[in-house]
Amino acid sequence: MSELQRLEKPYKRIMIVGGGNVGAGLAQRLEKNYSVKLIERNQQRAAELAEILQDTIVFYGDASDQELLAEEHIEQVDVFIAITNDDEANIMSAMLAKRMGAKKAMVLIQRGAYVDLVQGSVIDIAISPQQATISALLVTCVKRILSASPLLRRGVAEAIEAIAHGDESTSRVVGRTVEQIKLPPGTTIGAIVRGNEVIIANGASRIQQGDHVIMFITDKKFVRDVERLFQPSPFSYKMTRVFEYLSMNWNQFFNFCSADATNGLYFV
Repeated sequence: MSELQRLEKPYKRIMIVGGGNVGAGLAQRLEKNYSVKLIERNQQRAAELAEILQDTIVFYGDASDQELLAEEHIEQVDVFIAITNDDEANIMSAMLAKRMGAKKAMVLIQRGAYVDLVQGSVIDIAISPQQATISALLVTCVKRILSASPLLRRGVAEAIEAIAHGDESTSRVVGRTVEQIKLPPGTTIGAIVRGNEVIIANGASRIQQGDHVIMFITDKKFVRDVERLFQPSPFSYKMTRVFEYLSMNWNQFFNFCSADATNGLYFV
């Protein structure tokens, strides 16, 4: 939360497109701290949301309508979030919003192929609904954008999620702090979802078994590297050290043998 405390006052305006469960839930989680507007294309649903949401301004309309966006001062919007169930509508409205002056644009995309299409476009973040914690992921993305994360300033970043399996002896992430984890290039950990708690990650944040770790990655070729990083090894950490010793020259090997005797490592 310290990152939110460092927000500059201008970074407060959010526009959400889509008033489904995800859109409404996102608005509820953001409206207390940010100025939120929501556009819903179903008139009845828009009326319902206007009653449910206390501090969100709800509009009935089409987010691809340039006049509507202009009337709502899209050029003053810090984050434009298109999360309807229509991929094409999400992409087109986000591209239009960016062209009209919105600072950042996020889209929810159901088809994986479309994620590749937005790479290199004006859209800043593409999110897949396969994420198990989509609502928390969206909130995290917004907070990272508004905190001026260097990663998200450099262009399109795809948000991905991995679950920390194993324990400290078999995992390269469990029990380690964020700064201790060797992430692939262009990858950063944005948040940790632990049960119902969403933790905005920093270098001192420690990963626990079962954590859902939300990351941003700017180059998709490193996705496999991230997946391998989170896969527990069938060998324990101590066994890994044995193999490391065997790769050294014999003098180093025997020196390490004597040094590790007190740690329960014995060699025969």
